[in-house]
Amino acid sequence: MVAKTAYNVAVLGATGAVGRRILDQLAQSTIPVGEVKALASARSAGQKISFKDQELTVEEATEDSFAGVDIVMASAGGSTSKALAPAAVKAGAVVVDNSSYWRMNDQVPLVVPEVNAAALKDHQGIIANPNCSTTQLVMALDPVYREFGLNQVIISTYQAASGAGKAAMDEVLAEAQARLLGDDMAELAHVLPVKGDKKHFPLAFNLLPQIDVFEEEGYTHEEYKMIHETKKIILGDKNAKAIKVTGTAVRVPVMIGHGESVYIDTGDENVTTDQIRQAIGAVDNVIIEDDPATQTYPQPLLAEGKRETFVGRIRPDLENPGAFHLWVVSDNLLKGAAWNTVEIAQTLVEMDLVRVPADSTFA
Repeated sequence: MVAKTAYNVAVLGATGAVGRRILDQLAQSTIPVGEVKALASARSAGQKISFKDQELTVEEATEDSFAGVDIVMASAGGSTSKALAPAAVKAGAVVVDNSSYWRMNDQVPLVVPEVNAAALKDHQGIIANPNCSTTQLVMALDPVYREFGLNQVIISTYQAASGAGKAAMDEVLAEAQARLLGDDMAELAHVLPVKGDKKHFPLAFNLLPQIDVFEEEGYTHEEYKMIHETKKIILGDKNAKAIKVTGTAVRVPVMIGHGESVYIDTGDENVTTDQIRQAIGAVDNVIIEDDPATQTYPQPLLAEGKRETFVGRIRPDLENPGAFHLWVVSDNLLKGAAWNTVEIAQTLVEMDLVRVPADSTFA
Protein backbone atom coordinates (compact mmCIF):
# COMPACT_ATOMS: atom_id res chain seq x y z
CA MET A 1 0.00 0.00 0.00
CA VAL A 2 1.35 3.42 -0.97
CA ALA A 3 1.49 5.93 1.86
CA LYS A 4 -0.84 8.90 1.48
CA THR A 5 0.59 12.28 0.53
CA ALA A 6 -1.69 14.09 3.00
CA TYR A 7 -3.81 13.05 5.97
CA ASN A 8 -7.10 14.60 6.99
CA VAL A 9 -7.10 15.18 10.75
CA ALA A 10 -9.86 15.80 13.27
CA VAL A 11 -9.08 17.19 16.72
CA LEU A 12 -11.79 16.15 19.17
CA GLY A 13 -11.98 18.54 22.12
CA ALA A 14 -10.28 21.25 20.09
CA THR A 15 -11.30 24.16 22.32
CA GLY A 16 -9.81 22.75 25.53
CA ALA A 17 -6.35 23.49 26.90
CA VAL A 18 -4.92 20.23 25.54
CA GLY A 19 -6.92 20.39 22.31
CA ARG A 20 -5.52 23.81 21.45
CA ARG A 21 -2.03 22.54 22.16
CA ILE A 22 -2.67 19.51 19.94
CA LEU A 23 -3.43 21.86 17.07
CA ASP A 24 -0.28 23.82 17.80
CA GLN A 25 1.88 20.68 17.99
CA LEU A 26 0.24 19.28 14.85
CA ALA A 27 1.27 22.43 13.00
CA GLN A 28 4.87 21.82 14.07
CA SER A 29 4.88 18.08 13.33
CA THR A 30 6.16 16.29 10.23
CA ILE A 31 2.68 14.93 9.42
CA PRO A 32 1.61 16.00 5.91
CA VAL A 33 -1.74 17.50 6.86
CA GLY A 34 -4.64 17.88 4.44
CA GLU A 35 -7.91 19.13 5.88
CA VAL A 36 -8.28 19.78 9.62
CA LYS A 37 -11.54 19.54 11.54
CA ALA A 38 -11.96 21.16 14.95
CA LEU A 39 -14.59 19.22 16.92
CA ALA A 40 -16.03 20.00 20.35
CA SER A 41 -19.29 20.00 22.30
CA ALA A 42 -22.45 21.71 21.04
CA ARG A 43 -21.84 24.71 23.28
CA SER A 44 -18.49 25.37 21.58
CA ALA A 45 -19.78 24.94 18.03
CA GLY A 46 -19.31 28.05 15.92
CA GLN A 47 -16.23 29.27 17.75
CA LYS A 48 -13.18 30.19 15.70
CA ILE A 49 -9.81 28.57 16.38
CA SER A 50 -6.46 28.96 14.64
CA PHE A 51 -4.38 26.34 12.88
CA LYS A 52 -1.28 27.61 11.07
CA ASP A 53 -2.57 30.47 8.90
CA GLN A 54 -6.12 29.09 8.85
CA GLU A 55 -9.15 29.98 10.94
CA LEU A 56 -11.15 26.86 11.71
CA THR A 57 -14.81 26.92 12.67
CA VAL A 58 -15.51 24.53 15.52
CA GLU A 59 -18.11 21.88 14.70
CA GLU A 60 -20.22 19.86 17.11
CA ALA A 61 -18.76 16.36 17.49
CA THR A 62 -21.20 13.62 16.54
CA GLU A 63 -20.94 10.06 15.24
CA ASP A 64 -21.18 11.50 11.73
CA SER A 65 -18.21 13.84 12.10
CA PHE A 66 -15.52 11.49 10.81
CA ALA A 67 -16.30 10.87 7.15
CA GLY A 68 -13.11 11.35 5.14
CA VAL A 69 -10.95 11.69 8.27
CA ASP A 70 -7.72 9.66 8.47
CA ILE A 71 -6.55 10.50 12.01
CA VAL A 72 -8.52 11.62 15.06
CA MET A 73 -6.64 13.16 17.98
CA ALA A 74 -9.00 13.18 20.94
CA SER A 75 -8.85 15.05 24.23
CA ALA A 76 -12.47 15.38 25.19
CA GLY A 77 -12.92 13.15 28.25
CA GLY A 78 -13.64 9.49 28.77
CA SER A 79 -17.39 9.50 28.13
CA THR A 80 -16.95 11.29 24.81
CA SER A 81 -14.15 8.95 23.73
CA LYS A 82 -16.22 5.93 24.73
CA ALA A 83 -19.07 7.13 22.54
CA LEU A 84 -17.21 8.56 19.54
CA ALA A 85 -13.94 6.65 19.13
CA PRO A 86 -15.64 3.48 17.78
CA ALA A 87 -17.71 5.63 15.41
CA ALA A 88 -14.52 7.22 14.08
CA VAL A 89 -12.93 3.80 13.58
CA LYS A 90 -16.01 2.54 11.73
CA ALA A 91 -15.67 5.57 9.44
CA GLY A 92 -12.10 4.48 8.66
CA ALA A 93 -10.14 6.80 10.96
CA VAL A 94 -7.39 5.85 13.39
CA VAL A 95 -7.97 7.41 16.83
CA VAL A 96 -5.25 8.57 19.21
CA ASP A 97 -7.08 9.13 22.48
CA ASN A 98 -5.87 11.23 25.39
CA SER A 99 -8.57 10.19 27.89
CA SER A 100 -8.23 7.38 30.41
CA TYR A 101 -11.12 5.35 28.98
CA TRP A 102 -9.22 3.06 26.58
CA ARG A 103 -5.86 2.77 28.36
CA MET A 104 -6.45 -0.53 30.13
CA ASN A 105 -8.29 -2.16 27.22
CA ASP A 106 -6.25 -5.18 26.12
CA GLN A 107 -7.04 -4.42 22.47
CA VAL A 108 -5.66 -0.87 22.69
CA PRO A 109 -1.91 -0.12 22.66
CA LEU A 110 -0.79 2.35 25.33
CA VAL A 111 2.11 4.17 23.74
CA VAL A 112 5.02 6.49 24.41
CA PRO A 113 6.82 6.49 21.04
CA GLU A 114 10.34 6.64 22.48
CA VAL A 115 9.57 3.59 24.62
CA ASN A 116 7.20 1.18 22.85
CA ALA A 117 6.45 2.36 19.31
CA ALA A 118 6.47 -1.29 18.21
CA ALA A 119 3.14 -1.74 20.02
CA LEU A 120 1.52 0.39 17.31
CA LYS A 121 1.85 -2.48 14.84
CA ASP A 122 -0.98 -4.29 16.64
CA HIS A 123 -3.45 -1.41 16.85
CA GLN A 124 -7.12 -2.08 16.06
CA GLY A 125 -7.91 1.54 15.19
CA ILE A 126 -7.59 3.07 18.67
CA ILE A 127 -4.33 4.00 20.41
CA ALA A 128 -4.27 5.37 23.95
CA ASN A 129 -2.07 8.18 25.21
CA PRO A 130 -0.91 7.46 28.80
CA ASN A 131 -1.55 9.50 31.89
CA CYS A 132 0.73 12.54 31.97
CA SER A 133 2.61 11.39 35.07
CA THR A 134 3.17 7.93 33.58
CA THR A 135 4.51 9.28 30.29
CA GLN A 136 7.46 11.15 31.76
CA LEU A 137 8.08 8.34 34.25
CA VAL A 138 8.56 5.61 31.66
CA MET A 139 10.88 7.83 29.63
CA ALA A 140 13.34 7.48 32.52
CA LEU A 141 12.50 3.94 33.63
CA ASP A 142 12.52 2.04 30.35
CA PRO A 143 16.23 2.44 29.49
CA VAL A 144 17.19 1.37 33.01
CA TYR A 145 14.96 -1.70 32.77
CA ARG A 146 16.33 -2.66 29.37
CA GLU A 147 20.00 -2.34 30.36
CA PHE A 148 20.08 -3.33 34.02
CA GLY A 149 16.65 -4.62 35.02
CA LEU A 150 14.23 -3.24 37.60
CA ASN A 151 12.94 -4.95 40.71
CA GLN A 152 11.01 -2.08 42.24
CA VAL A 153 9.90 1.48 41.52
CA ILE A 154 8.50 3.90 44.10
CA ILE A 155 7.16 7.23 42.83
CA SER A 156 6.15 10.40 44.66
CA THR A 157 4.60 12.92 42.28
CA TYR A 158 4.44 16.70 42.49
CA GLN A 159 1.69 17.37 39.95
CA ALA A 160 0.72 20.77 38.59
CA ALA A 161 -2.75 22.29 38.84
CA SER A 162 -3.11 22.19 35.05
CA GLY A 163 -3.44 18.41 35.29
CA ALA A 164 -6.93 19.08 36.67
CA GLY A 165 -7.83 21.52 33.89
CA LYS A 166 -8.19 25.26 33.41
CA ALA A 167 -10.78 25.61 36.18
CA ALA A 168 -8.23 24.27 38.68
CA MET A 169 -5.58 26.70 37.46
CA ASP A 170 -7.99 29.62 37.75
CA GLU A 171 -8.98 28.47 41.23
CA VAL A 172 -5.37 28.36 42.46
CA LEU A 173 -4.67 31.87 41.14
CA ALA A 174 -7.81 33.23 42.82
CA GLU A 175 -6.87 31.52 46.09
CA ALA A 176 -3.34 32.91 45.98
CA GLN A 177 -4.65 36.41 45.44
CA ALA A 178 -7.09 36.00 48.32
CA ARG A 179 -4.35 34.77 50.65
CA LEU A 180 -2.09 37.70 49.77
CA LEU A 181 -4.96 40.10 50.49
CA GLY A 182 -5.64 38.40 53.82
CA ASP A 183 -8.96 36.92 52.68
CA ASP A 184 -10.28 33.40 53.23
CA MET A 185 -9.20 30.89 50.56
CA ALA A 186 -11.47 28.03 51.61
CA GLU A 187 -14.63 29.51 50.10
CA LEU A 188 -12.92 29.65 46.70
CA ALA A 189 -12.18 25.90 46.61
CA HIS A 190 -14.71 24.22 44.32
CA VAL A 191 -12.60 21.99 42.04
CA LEU A 192 -9.66 20.47 43.92
CA PRO A 193 -8.68 17.88 44.85
CA VAL A 194 -11.49 16.26 42.81
CA LYS A 195 -14.42 18.21 41.40
CA GLY A 196 -16.93 15.42 41.97
CA ASP A 197 -15.79 14.46 45.48
CA LYS A 198 -17.45 15.50 48.74
CA LYS A 199 -14.92 18.04 50.02
CA HIS A 200 -12.77 20.68 48.34
CA PHE A 201 -9.63 22.31 49.68
CA PRO A 202 -7.42 25.21 48.58
CA LEU A 203 -4.26 24.33 46.69
CA ALA A 204 -2.57 27.73 46.87
CA PHE A 205 0.14 27.66 49.56
CA ASN A 206 -0.86 24.04 50.16
CA LEU A 207 -0.29 20.42 49.12
CA LEU A 208 -3.08 17.95 48.41
CA PRO A 209 -2.16 14.24 48.67
CA GLN A 210 -5.20 13.26 46.62
CA ILE A 211 -5.43 13.16 42.81
CA ASP A 212 -8.64 11.54 41.57
CA VAL A 213 -10.95 9.50 43.81
CA PHE A 214 -9.91 7.02 46.49
CA GLU A 215 -10.17 3.33 45.67
CA GLU A 216 -9.09 0.01 47.21
CA GLU A 217 -6.54 -0.04 50.05
CA GLY A 218 -6.53 3.77 50.28
CA TYR A 219 -4.88 4.35 46.90
CA THR A 220 -6.26 6.99 44.53
CA HIS A 221 -7.25 6.24 40.95
CA GLU A 222 -4.26 8.32 39.80
CA GLU A 223 -1.90 6.12 41.78
CA TYR A 224 -3.41 2.98 40.29
CA LYS A 225 -3.07 4.53 36.83
CA MET A 226 0.67 4.96 37.30
CA ILE A 227 1.08 1.41 38.58
CA HIS A 228 -0.86 -0.35 35.81
CA GLU A 229 0.09 1.96 32.94
CA THR A 230 3.80 1.69 33.73
CA LYS A 231 3.59 -2.10 33.64
CA LYS A 232 1.55 -2.15 30.43
CA ILE A 233 3.98 0.16 28.60
CA ILE A 234 7.24 -1.41 29.75
CA LEU A 235 6.20 -5.04 30.24
CA GLY A 236 3.20 -5.30 27.93
CA ASP A 237 0.92 -6.43 30.77
CA LYS A 238 -0.90 -4.08 33.17
CA ASN A 239 -0.84 -6.76 35.89
CA ALA A 240 2.74 -7.97 35.40
CA LYS A 241 4.68 -8.90 38.52
CA ALA A 242 8.19 -8.59 37.09
CA ILE A 243 8.50 -5.01 38.39
CA LYS A 244 6.96 -3.87 41.67
CA VAL A 245 5.49 -0.39 41.19
CA THR A 246 3.86 1.82 43.79
CA GLY A 247 3.50 5.52 44.45
CA THR A 248 1.88 8.55 46.02
CA ALA A 249 0.33 11.28 43.86
CA VAL A 250 0.34 14.83 45.23
CA ARG A 251 -1.10 18.01 43.70
CA VAL A 252 1.15 21.05 44.20
CA PRO A 253 0.58 24.80 43.64
CA VAL A 254 2.46 24.88 40.32
CA MET A 255 0.67 25.90 37.14
CA ILE A 256 2.36 23.69 34.52
CA GLY A 257 4.94 20.92 34.78
CA HIS A 258 4.87 17.74 36.84
CA GLY A 259 7.80 16.73 39.05
CA GLU A 260 8.46 13.18 40.23
CA SER A 261 10.78 11.81 42.87
CA VAL A 262 11.52 8.29 41.69
CA TYR A 263 13.24 5.48 43.60
CA ILE A 264 14.44 2.53 41.56
CA ASP A 265 15.99 -0.77 42.62
CA THR A 266 17.78 -2.55 39.77
CA GLY A 267 18.75 -5.57 41.81
CA ASP A 268 22.28 -5.28 40.38
CA GLU A 269 24.75 -4.15 43.04
CA ASN A 270 27.42 -3.46 40.42
CA VAL A 271 25.50 -0.77 38.51
CA THR A 272 26.99 2.70 38.92
CA THR A 273 25.40 6.14 38.94
CA ASP A 274 27.25 7.06 35.75
CA GLN A 275 25.83 4.01 34.00
CA ILE A 276 22.29 4.97 35.04
CA ARG A 277 22.87 8.54 33.88
CA GLN A 278 24.25 7.42 30.52
CA ALA A 279 21.42 4.96 29.89
CA ILE A 280 18.69 7.52 30.59
CA GLY A 281 20.50 10.26 28.69
CA ALA A 282 20.73 8.12 25.56
CA VAL A 283 16.93 8.15 25.10
CA ASP A 284 15.60 10.46 22.40
CA ASN A 285 14.00 13.59 23.86
CA VAL A 286 15.39 13.05 27.36
CA ILE A 287 17.69 15.77 28.65
CA ILE A 288 19.93 15.20 31.66
CA GLU A 289 20.18 18.25 33.92
CA ASP A 290 22.29 16.98 36.77
CA ASP A 291 25.16 18.99 38.21
CA PRO A 292 24.97 19.66 41.96
CA ALA A 293 28.12 21.81 41.77
CA THR A 294 26.24 24.40 39.69
CA GLN A 295 22.78 23.76 41.20
CA THR A 296 21.61 22.35 37.89
CA TYR A 297 18.46 20.23 38.09
CA PRO A 298 15.07 20.08 36.34
CA GLN A 299 12.41 22.60 37.29
CA PRO A 300 8.79 22.90 36.10
CA LEU A 301 9.22 26.58 35.22
CA LEU A 302 12.11 25.74 32.92
CA ALA A 303 10.32 22.75 31.36
CA GLU A 304 7.16 24.66 30.48
CA GLY A 305 6.60 24.85 26.74
CA LYS A 306 9.15 22.13 25.95
CA ARG A 307 8.55 18.67 24.53
CA GLU A 308 11.44 16.96 26.28
CA THR A 309 11.55 15.09 29.58
CA PHE A 310 14.21 16.34 32.01
CA VAL A 311 16.00 14.11 34.52
CA GLY A 312 18.36 15.09 37.33
CA ARG A 313 19.36 14.47 40.97
CA ILE A 314 20.54 11.03 39.84
CA ARG A 315 22.25 9.53 42.85
CA PRO A 316 22.74 6.18 44.58
CA ASP A 317 20.85 4.93 47.59
CA LEU A 318 23.71 4.85 50.09
CA GLU A 319 22.03 2.06 52.09
CA ASN A 320 21.11 -0.24 49.19
CA PRO A 321 23.63 -0.95 46.40
CA GLY A 322 21.94 -1.12 43.01
CA ALA A 323 19.20 1.33 44.01
CA PHE A 324 19.01 4.97 42.89
CA HIS A 325 17.04 8.19 43.20
CA LEU A 326 15.88 10.28 40.22
CA TRP A 327 14.06 13.59 39.78
CA VAL A 328 11.93 13.72 36.61
CA VAL A 329 10.17 16.82 35.21
CA SER A 330 8.12 17.44 32.08
CA ASP A 331 5.45 19.79 30.75
CA ASN A 332 2.33 17.77 31.52
CA LEU A 333 0.31 19.52 28.82
CA LEU A 334 2.88 18.77 26.10
CA LYS A 335 4.84 15.53 26.55
CA GLY A 336 2.24 14.46 29.06
CA ALA A 337 -0.67 15.11 26.71
CA ALA A 338 -0.72 17.14 23.47
CA TRP A 339 2.74 16.41 22.09
CA ASN A 340 2.71 12.70 22.94
CA THR A 341 -0.67 12.45 21.19
CA VAL A 342 0.67 14.14 18.05
CA GLU A 343 3.94 12.21 18.30
CA ILE A 344 1.99 8.93 18.28
CA ALA A 345 0.17 10.05 15.13
CA GLN A 346 3.44 11.18 13.58
CA THR A 347 4.94 7.76 14.35
CA LEU A 348 1.92 6.04 12.79
CA VAL A 349 2.55 8.03 9.61
CA GLU A 350 6.27 7.19 9.65
CA MET A 351 5.50 3.48 10.11
CA ASP A 352 2.72 3.57 7.48
CA LEU A 353 0.14 2.37 9.99
CA VAL A 354 -2.61 4.95 9.43
CA ARG A 355 -5.30 2.45 8.54
CA VAL A 356 -7.93 0.43 10.35
CA PRO A 357 -7.40 -3.35 10.10
CA ALA A 358 -10.16 -5.16 8.25
CA ASP A 359 -10.80 -7.35 11.29
CA SER A 360 -10.68 -4.50 13.81
CA THR A 361 -12.38 -5.11 17.15
CA PHE A 362 -13.93 -1.65 16.95
CA ALA A 363 -14.97 -1.42 13.29
